[in-house]
Amino acid sequence: MQISPLSYVHPDAIIGQNAIIEPFAVIYGNVKIGQNAWIGPHAVIMEHSTIGDNCKIFPSAVIGGIPQDLKFEGEFSEVIIGDNTTIREFVTINRGTKASGITQIGNHCLVMAYTHIAHDCKIEDHVILVNNVQIAGHVEIKEWAVVGGSSSIHQFVKIGQHAMIAGGALVRKDVPPFITAAREPLAFTGINTLGLKRRGFLNEEINEIHEIYRHIYQSNLNHSEVLKTLTKLNQTPFNQAITTFIKESTRGIISGNKRNLKSSTE
Repeated sequence: MQISPLSYVHPDAIIGQNAIIEPFAVIYGNVKIGQNAWIGPHAVIMEHSTIGDNCKIFPSAVIGGIPQDLKFEGEFSEVIIGDNTTIREFVTINRGTKASGITQIGNHCLVMAYTHIAHDCKIEDHVILVNNVQIAGHVEIKEWAVVGGSSSIHQFVKIGQHAMIAGGALVRKDVPPFITAAREPLAFTGINTLGLKRRGFLNEEINEIHEIYRHIYQSNLNHSEVLKTLTKLNQTPFNQAITTFIKESTRGIISGNKRNLKSSTE
């Protein structure tokens, strides 16, 4: 361990091997910091926070502050950040409330500067949150999603895996998996073809996803009729993932933009 004498580390904090605590960092009690982690100058890690191995917490980030929720009554809650995640400057991540007890960030995530993640959020692996993303409470973001800079996400919204949201978006409804979303109000603008190709998806798989979303956004069917249609298609992992997401949506999914469904993997 390399702990600067100019930092404050509570004696009850658990610091992993080879971790570096830079000058003026503040580490409260009931904190666990993993091996090879780097805690930058002026970063603050508050009580009931767990930081995984190989994480980087940049200057002036604040992890584990109490929720900005008037219903919070001091109950036990925590923040857990997985391995190999980077938290950039001035990010704030609040603890959970009694609703779930936890705010969770996955492995290999990148949370860029000035982003706020509120209480009871669940951010899965490989998610990228670009500068100044503002996330309200109880939001769920699935693996490999990308949220553009200065976007604001309404409480209880869900964002599906491999989705990509344009910068400056106001996200009021759920964003299904594998798609891109932009405009105001936020709408479906196509399949995240480039992102899927970069992650090793085959052209046949991407074409299948295109076909599923044609049924969703070009059919003029209502919510229940779309679900009935999807059950008649081949029950592949992609169809099942999309169908499950729509079934479990509580805020409803974003609207469509039909002209963007003409393209395929070309």
